[in-house]
Amino acid sequence: MKKIGVLLSGCGVMDGTEIHEAVLTLLALDIAGAEAVCIAPDIDQYHVINHANGDEMKGETRNVLVESARIARGNIKNLKDIDSLNLDALILPGGFGAAKNLSDYAFKGAEFTVLPEVEQAVRTFYEAKKPLGFICISPVIAAKVLGKDHVEVTIGRDKKSAENIEAVGATHVKCQVYNIHASNEGKIISTPAYMLGPTIKDVAKGIEKLVNAVVALA
Repeated sequence: MKKIGVLLSGCGVMDGTEIHEAVLTLLALDIAGAEAVCIAPDIDQYHVINHANGDEMKGETRNVLVESARIARGNIKNLKDIDSLNLDALILPGGFGAAKNLSDYAFKGAEFTVLPEVEQAVRTFYEAKKPLGFICISPVIAAKVLGKDHVEVTIGRDKKSAENIEAVGATHVKCQVYNIHASNEGKIISTPAYMLGPTIKDVAKGIEKLVNAVVALA
């Protein structure tokens, strides 16, 4: 059975992993006959957002690994141990956690940086010719880490994000929510998901295609 890593960034769209995208990814992997291995970095979130009203919860601190364990039903691995997990591929769901915790894209735009252990993981999988899947906003991480390798990614049709992707050396390709884009001999696969929406059924179509493509290549 193929083992596919799912890199989470917390629990909740505003400050962590987009939960619908994560669950749809896990479901599609199970249907495809692959084993999902949930992973997260053991770091504090950038901040905590009240998802009922969108306000920042001042003075509250949450850990990305601990929060991600909610989505993984407790079966979570530390990102620092990724080399020991014998994974065949890696998928990054979206949510602001990808842009606030795994990187600082949400705050710095094209001048952003990627968490070093995330950058190392993406680079290691790419150099090993193992497929990588990027969902929603997480393709900006692929663009930043692999821009020099001329990767192509999609976040749908968002003009500013597309400009930032191009600014770090990658190429942005417009894509519908129910489709995927494959780059670099199919090893880099992305789909817009909730960058476009509008509903979970639409997002599910693109994520299913991405997962099936990743599993087929793994």
